[in-house]
Amino acid sequence: MNASTIINDNMTLEEKLAAIDAAMANAQAQADESAAANGSFAAPLDPADLTMCEGCQ
Repeated sequence: MNASTIINDNMTLEEKLAAIDAAMANAQAQADESAAANGSFAAPLDPADLTMCEGCQ
């Protein structure tokens, strides 16, 4: 997830927070859909996971 595609400098704080909330909800929905396709359940996403690269996790 690239933050520059979600928020920009012209947005107000409220708009930035709403965009981040929407992106996290979308990421959770995708995880739920993927898990349902595999016949399992997705755990809630940890917001901290979205702030670091895959290699650092």
